[in-house]
Amino acid sequence: MPENSKNLLFEKKFAFDIWDDATKKAAFDFAEGYKKFLSFAKTERLAVDKAKESAQKYGFKEIEHAGPSTKQGFNGPVYSINRGKAIILAKPGKRPVTDGLRLVLAHIDSPRLDLKMVPLYESEHLAFLKTHYYGGIKKHQWSTIPLAMYGTISKQDGTSIQISLGDNDSDPIFMISDLLVHLSRQQMEKKLDEAVPAETLNIIVGSLAQKGKEQERDLVKKNILNLLREKYNISEEDFVSADLEIVPAGQARDLGFDRSLIAGYGHDDRICAFTALEAMMSVDPEYATLVVLVDKEEIGSEGVTSANSNFIADFVSELIYLETAVHDENVLRDTFFKSKAISADVTTAYDPDYADVYDINNTAKLGAGIVVERHLGWRGKYDTSEATPDYTAFILNTLNSAKVPWQAGGFGKVDLGGGGTISMYLARLNMDIIDMGTALFSMHAPFEIASKADLYSTYLAYKAFFEAK
Repeated sequence: MPENSKNLLFEKKFAFDIWDDATKKAAFDFAEGYKKFLSFAKTERLAVDKAKESAQKYGFKEIEHAGPSTKQGFNGPVYSINRGKAIILAKPGKRPVTDGLRLVLAHIDSPRLDLKMVPLYESEHLAFLKTHYYGGIKKHQWSTIPLAMYGTISKQDGTSIQISLGDNDSDPIFMISDLLVHLSRQQMEKKLDEAVPAETLNIIVGSLAQKGKEQERDLVKKNILNLLREKYNISEEDFVSADLEIVPAGQARDLGFDRSLIAGYGHDDRICAFTALEAMMSVDPEYATLVVLVDKEEIGSEGVTSANSNFIADFVSELIYLETAVHDENVLRDTFFKSKAISADVTTAYDPDYADVYDINNTAKLGAGIVVERHLGWRGKYDTSEATPDYTAFILNTLNSAKVPWQAGGFGKVDLGGGGTISMYLARLNMDIIDMGTALFSMHAPFEIASKADLYSTYLAYKAFFEAK
């Protein structure tokens, strides 16, 4: 048998098994910064705020809109924010922008509960807020857990009010009740998806009534409105123009006796956003590099802050103008054609407790490194972008050359489900793109589980991609 016969096999290697002690320590140290980011950035707006703060610390400046008087040039790192819920950051390379870009794109929205436009009501001397769930969730997972409220209330006078309640020790929390087990026989006979109807995901917000006449109605609701007016100077009508999100309360925490895992809300997809930002800050690239963090992925990437808006193309057009003083659609088209991109999104990890839904040879394992997925989609590869063989080989060579732990993965058995990313929207610009991100347990649950080994491998992979010639 040839001496190199073992190299004929493709096997998953667990990162902590092959890393030396110094690399393991670096991975654990890196996780500390990530946990702080994840605990803070519970909404898209907060993630953008954190990205902007990090960018400014590294000398990034807000891009000027290209025009005849523009003097900035693209000779230093820049960023642009879209309506507070998406951000693009760019760092110049040694080559001109028109030689092509290196882009890593992630989304910063996560499944949650949003308040309806007229959410506040009273029933049986209790005040509630009605919600509409955002993204794919298991509704029963959101009952009886502590919840926090974050967001912005935009008033008609042009001012805005920031809301942050539930994560400080002195804050109240919010909750959704569930039926007690003693009376839930009929509920537990239902399908899991039907056991907790969406219209029962109502947030309990109070029980004290204001003083009023004996027959006066909604005194608890009125008391809540008085409290909101005193603290925030808002009325019930202001909920209509509010962007208020209900998310799990609590911080990201180490998981396990060995502290090798992280439990937290919003790994999907802020783990890829954080690692992409950190990778960009640490490189001196050959090509101009972009980190693109967008909204609305969990609900189909439609909207002005999504990957499907013109925000990305407009930003790249501005970079080209700053460098060449030319606005030309053909130049923009050619730049995208020469570019290489990664759709940085999470995927599922093989869970041995639910082995029957996975193809074991084509599913990622927790701790075995970043996951490369040539395609996602549903059943017959529907709703997906599939990377070309040539581009896939380029990515694999980049990872192997940098000795980054990686694995191939997919979304489970073919006809049992599926998922999508933003890759197909960037593929429409005729650029090479591939899906590559971190594997998780309990994806879309209020608290998801990630490996510190995979977190650090993801950072190393994006760094290697940015540095590739």
